[in-house]
This record gives sequence, C-alpha cells and structure tokens, in this order.
Amino acid sequence: MSALPSQQFRQFSHLEIIARQVVEGFITGLHKSPFHGFSVEFAEHRLYNKGESTKHIDWKLYGRSDKLFVKRFEEETNLRCHIIIDNSSSMYFPVDEKKQKEQQNKITFSVYCSAVLIELLKRQRDAIGLSIFDEKLELHTPAKSTPVHLKMLNHELEKLIRYRSPHNRKKTFAVEALHQIAEAIHKRSLVIVFSDMMDARNNPDELFSALQHLKHNKHEVILFHVVDKSKEIDFSFENRPYRFIDLETGEELKVNPSEVKENYLKAITTFERNLKLHCSRYRIDFVEADINLGFDQVLVPYLIKRTRMQ
Repeated sequence: MSALPSQQFRQFSHLEIIARQVVEGFITGLHKSPFHGFSVEFAEHRLYNKGESTKHIDWKLYGRSDKLFVKRFEEETNLRCHIIIDNSSSMYFPVDEKKQKEQQNKITFSVYCSAVLIELLKRQRDAIGLSIFDEKLELHTPAKSTPVHLKMLNHELEKLIRYRSPHNRKKTFAVEALHQIAEAIHKRSLVIVFSDMMDARNNPDELFSALQHLKHNKHEVILFHVVDKSKEIDFSFENRPYRFIDLETGEELKVNPSEVKENYLKAITTFERNLKLHCSRYRIDFVEADINLGFDQVLVPYLIKRTRMQ
C-alpha cells in the first residue's frame, strides 16, 4: 500500500485518503477491472423491414399488436453503480460508549468498503449513486461521475461514521426502502448492498421479495452481509451472566449465554442458510463480510476473485 505525498492531504478527506491507498495497492499488477460496463442495452423498438434478420424481433409485442417490431440496442461502455447502505441502529454494533470517535463496527466497515468502491469506479469514469436507509429511505442520489457529485458521496459517507449514541434508536425497514430504490433505479446498474439483514429475521419472505425486485430490471446485485461473526454468528461469550440490549428497540434480556447458545445457533444457522439460498436462487452475489477481518481483508480478496472469474 503506497502512501500519498503529504502535500496532497489537504485535497482529500480522511476517508478518501484511505480509499486511495487501498485502491493503489489493489490495482498494482492487475490488468483487468473487477467491474465492467454492460456491453449492450435495449434502446427502443422499430418496425421490422421485410428481408432482414429475425433475430431481434420482439415476439411478445407481436402477440399483443399483431405487428412485427425489432428491438434496437445501443452500445453501453461505462458502468452505472448504485451503493446501498443500511444505517439502522443494529449496524452500530458493537458499541463502545467510551470511544466516541470512529469505532470498528458494522457501519464503519460498510462505509470504508463503499469509499474504496467509489474510488475504484471513479478511476474507470463510471457513474455512482448512493442510497442510505434506516426506518425510511434517508438518501437516494442518481448515479453520476462528476467530481462534485463524488465529493458529496464521500461527505455523506463520513457523516455515517461519526459517533451516534446507542440511545438514538433507528429500526430497520429494509423491505420498503429496497422497493423504493428498485423503482428509482431505471437504467441497468450494478447494485451493491451493505446490510446485516436484521429485517429478514422478522419477515424473510418480504425481504427476499424486495431483493428480487432489485433484479427485476436486470441489475447485477451484490449483497455484503455485514456481521460481527464472533458475536452474532458464533455467539462466542464467556460463561457468565450478560445483559443483552436490542439496539433497535432498547429491549433488555439478562441471561447466561450458555443457557441459550444451542437454540440461538440453530436459529442463526437456519437464517444464514435461507439467506444464502434465496440469494443463489435470485442470482445475487452473496459475500460474507466479517468485520473482525477488516474491510480491506474482505473487499480486496473479493475484487481479486472477480477479476479472475472474467
């Protein structure tokens, strides 16, 4: 990872500097991008001319209109990417109230991954949009590639990693937000979601339907399932009483982890299996993102894997 010259520090935010360093280290020695624009995209219909190829005739439209129309396509060179971040209170786990600056939690992990992706896509001159949701859709921007727009995206990301009191509770309503975002993204895009998917535990079918909606317009969808694997998946706690607090509702439960671990592991294993199964069914790229590994140790190997698959 190469360092930036000190005279450049004033030009970039803290987040941009780290993102640039990670991207510089990643692209060294690589000749292919992990993300490519879609080669062609449907533009419009035109009447079929007798004698030409029937390859692009729209037979469904023919069935409705009894007329022959041909699909016209336009070349699409640049990529449109849309990043979606879950900003509900559960994403601020783990919480350390003694550290009121930047913490290593799920939202920080998601923000740094997003900043790196923005930097990488910026170098390809691709257009990037950003959506942030918690109890509602808090932010939705169109995908653009202008310097002013990209600066604004980094500014919005930096706002997410400022200390937020655990008493400022915001629930997850991913279903409604994802449907709204799916309706708002009109052109074919790469959609990257960062979420712990807590909503799926209460209404899995509705959430999976919302994820499927993102695929409706032929978007490529990547889900980074952001978790603290040690605590949330493996349930690794000492054998002593704990006070567990739901960050989204404030509900408290005093219990010895050993008394509930078996049932918890069964439930979380079923949840994880169903999440992966539905992502596979909808052809959504599922990425297990353990925050304990560090954002660069999750994101960079995934990007390298993509370059090798092309």
